Parts: sequence; structure tokens; C-alpha cells
Amino acid sequence: MLNSDIVQLSRRRFAAMLGGSLGVECLHAISPRTKLYILLVAEQFRPDYFSQLANQLAPGGFRRLMEEGAYLPECRMASSSFSSTGLATLATGAYPNAHGIVAESWYDPVHRKIIGANSTLTGAGTLADQVALAGGGNRVFALGMSRPQTELLVRSAPYQSLDHRILTLETPEEPTEELWWLKVFRESHAPERFRDAKWQGLQADSNAPPLRVLLYDPNHSAEFNALYNASPFAQETQFDLLRALITEEKLGQGPGLDFVAVGLSSMALLGYEVGADSPLMREMALHLDRQIEATLEALKKTPGSGGFSLVFASAHGAPDHGAKSIDGGAVAQAIDSALSSAFDLGPVKNRYVERYVYPFVYLNHKQLRRYDIDPQKARRMAGEAALRQAPGVAAYYTADGDCSQSGEWLRRFRNSFHAVRCGDLMLSYEPNAVERYGSGRGISYGSLYNYDVRTPLLCYGPQFRPGAVESAADAVDVAPTLARAMQVGAPTSSTGRVLAEVLK
Repeated sequence: MLNSDIVQLSRRRFAAMLGGSLGVECLHAISPRTKLYILLVAEQFRPDYFSQLANQLAPGGFRRLMEEGAYLPECRMASSSFSSTGLATLATGAYPNAHGIVAESWYDPVHRKIIGANSTLTGAGTLADQVALAGGGNRVFALGMSRPQTELLVRSAPYQSLDHRILTLETPEEPTEELWWLKVFRESHAPERFRDAKWQGLQADSNAPPLRVLLYDPNHSAEFNALYNASPFAQETQFDLLRALITEEKLGQGPGLDFVAVGLSSMALLGYEVGADSPLMREMALHLDRQIEATLEALKKTPGSGGFSLVFASAHGAPDHGAKSIDGGAVAQAIDSALSSAFDLGPVKNRYVERYVYPFVYLNHKQLRRYDIDPQKARRMAGEAALRQAPGVAAYYTADGDCSQSGEWLRRFRNSFHAVRCGDLMLSYEPNAVERYGSGRGISYGSLYNYDVRTPLLCYGPQFRPGAVESAADAVDVAPTLARAMQVGAPTSSTGRVLAEVLK
């Protein structure tokens, strides 16, 4: 018997001893790993962009990832789909019921204030934590536009002390220890370069009018900043930073493993304003395609072909521009009126809804105790009242597990609901209805509907099997699959599975 036959026989016996899929996954764990892993996370990207832009994609961008890597068109976020929630879910391999980042913000009844999502509140360990804990000279970096959301990709409350380098385009308000070249990069890539810049269509005629002009008025600088951050110019700067990091820090060339997580915010910021179906969003996707192509070409030179792996994921999708706007104040008032009619005697009308922060209702428990009202009964009544009387409400889930839906919807509600942070009740609006904010323009995320929770997943590198995978995956599967490829432990609270079908 040849030596190679003996090795294969030993592997088969080892797999048989372990049994079932566990044995198969263990065989994957001994595959050679690359020394550089890059996770690109677009905060908004729907899978239908690929079909809409099929004839316009460059040969070396998304097309290369789909043809030479593993392509999963159906990667579902089986929970609410806020940006911060999606970032934390991809980072931890767990849903909000475990990691606790339930939305962009929520209400704290104890301190009676709104809490914004940040990594110090992430209750589950991240993939980045596992890379750092493995030692051996491993390094972790995170890139993004703003620090709070960038940190969600790598940091967590249980492991805040670990050294994860955070690189953002924003200059820190307080002095921090940064990489020596980062200050120089910020100065040479300042947004001021693009004052009054014209955003031209990639495939438009040279004399075609611009899609947008980034008008600058010194008396309204915030408007320019918003235009810039939601433009391909800011997106390109993020990729320039990634490519500079690869060069300056010699990623993939050291003794250990390098892991880089990149949060791409520009598409989401533009989507808030124009909706997922806007021609501007398709143009932004094409610009993203070109930046991925340029980055792959740079990586082929350093650290070289076969020396890196790149995964593209999305934190959420988005509804179209024609979404119906719902007034959260009217929703809270409808619930409050129903509970007051049920529990109040005489002309006095008490307040039973302490706060409504979409999609969570926080009841006034002091009032419930005063009238000796069963909280479970009050929650159920509030949910039913929202269904009957609140404009645009389609479903509810209570802290007791009562739900107006079953099946997959019940699962998504359960995954979304954190026992401490979600209050008494979680609501879902009708399809293509969003929470009204600001001037009421644009759209918002966070729903349980497929247009928000369906995203694509692309895995490229020598460890990944080329070809389309039609079976659906969960967003929580990304972290444990990457952990297996990196040969580090899965995140501590991960509930996802290793996507063995994408691994060679």
C-alpha cells in the first residue's frame, strides 16, 4: 500500500470514529490556511444587485468572486436587520438575543435614557477575539468610517482588553495610540478634496451630466459631509485605506495570522436617502465592484495569489424608495389609549407606555404595580391593541414569548428579542413600511422581511470550493465557517454551523 493510501485510510477511520458531519468538519480543519483573511461587510447590499448588473460587472471584481469562489445568493439574517445588529451578528455568529445589539439604539428603563449601540455592550465574543486569543503573532484590524460601528466588527464586552487595531477615516476626538502612517493617510485623503466634485456615471458618455454634485457651502458643511460619506468617493477612500494597511503593515507576510474586518458604510448612507431601487444605488454597487477588482489585483502582488482569503457579506438589505412611513408616536398613543380604556376607572387617563423606540415598546411598570396589573396580561393586550388600532403594525412578540405569528416569523422574533434590552413588546410593521425619522425622507432598516434580511455571501481563496451554493445559509454561519478556515475556535456564543459545502 502506498503512503498516500495509508494517509487517506487513516483519515477515513478518524472521521468514522468521530461520526457524522463532525468527522467531515474535522477533516476540513486540517486544510492549509492562508495567512491573511479579509472580511468585507457592506452595511447594505441586496442579492438582486448582481442580477441587475450582470452585464456591467468587471471581470476581476464580483464576477471573479462568484466564478472562482463559493457564491451563496441566499444568506439570511433570521432576526431584525439594523446595521449595528447585522455587524454584531456577523462578528459573533450569534443573534441579538445573545449578543444584545438589538438595534441602533434602545431604551434603558432603569436610567431612563436612550442607549446607542457600541462594542462595550456586545455580550458575545467575536471571531476577532478568537484570532487574538490563539496567539502565535496573530493580528486583528478593523477599518471603517466611524469608530462605534467599526468596533462592532471585532470587539466585545467579554474581551475588551484584547489588542484589536481600529482604523477609521474620522480623526479621533481624544489622542489615541495609532499606527504611525494613519495620520499621514488621513491628511492626504481628506474629504475636502471632493468639494464640488461631480459624481459621473461609470459607463456614461464623457459629456453626460453628473449624477450628483457634492456641493460645498461653508455655512452648511454638514450637508457636504453627508453627500461625501454617501458617495463613491468615500467608498474608494475606505478601500485606499485597506490597500495602504496591507502594504504598510505587510499583511500576510508575518509569523502569524492577520485578520481584517472592513465595514463599508457608504451604500447604507446613500440607501437611507434614496432607497434600494435607486439608479444611484446601482451605480454605487458598480463602484464597489471596481474597488474589489483593484483590491484583488493588489493582493495578487502582496501577499500573492494563494496567500489570502476574502469574504464578502452584507449586514442587511433594504426596502425600495416607495416605502410607507409610519409615525411611531401614533403607534405608542394607540397602545396607550387601549390600555387606559381597559384599566383606568373614571375620567383619569394614566400613561402606560413609558417609551417606544422602534420596534420596542417599554411599558410603565410603576403604573402596572400601582394598579396590580399582571405584566404578561398588559403585554398581550398591548400587542393586540397595536394590531387592531396602531397604524401599519402587522405583528408582535412579547417578553413572555406570546406572538401573533408562528413558524419562521416566530423564529425571527425570538432571535431578535433580548431579555434585558427589548422591553415588553417588539412590533413589526407591514411590508414596505418603515419608521418615520427626521424630515420623513428616505427609508430605514430593521424589519424581519426578506428584502431586509436576504443578503449574498461570497467566499474567495484557496480553501473555498468554487461554484454557486443554492442551499440557504444563516448570517450566524459566517463566523464559525471563517473560524474553521482560520483553524481557530468558533466565537464563544456562536449558534451557527460550519458551511462545509463551501470549504474544499
